[in-house]
Amino acid sequence: MRGSTKRGRRGFTLIELVIVISMILVLLSIALPMYNRSILRAKEATLHHNLVTLNKAIQEYSANKNKAPQAPEDLVPEYIKFIPDDITGRTDTWVWEQEDPQNAWDPNQTGIGSVHSGSKDVSTEGSEYSSWNH
Repeated sequence: MRGSTKRGRRGFTLIELVIVISMILVLLSIALPMYNRSILRAKEATLHHNLVTLNKAIQEYSANKNKAPQAPEDLVPEYIKFIPDDITGRTDTWVWEQEDPQNAWDPNQTGIGSVHSGSKDVSTEGSEYSSWNH
């Protein structure tokens, strides 16, 4: 009768492990796209904020100096601390638009009128980031 006594069960059966792993995978397949989407929305919010900040700095510079900035570096450090990153994560992808010569602060010396992203990627709203001009 020595072999007939039951000891307490130890560990999990293979089917229990498969079920638990399957449930974890289902939860991950739901959570991961939501997480990625929230990261993208945060990057888009940062892009929007950076566009507003840069364009406001350009306008303030122009109003104070009665001429548009000639280069992005003219804005630093008096109007902004540094040139922020574009949605690409780099500062060299910004597209600095020249001001309209007809409406220039100084028609003899046109400068930067506005800025927008240089990214051709499509946003969650369906438009290219480069078309954002906040």
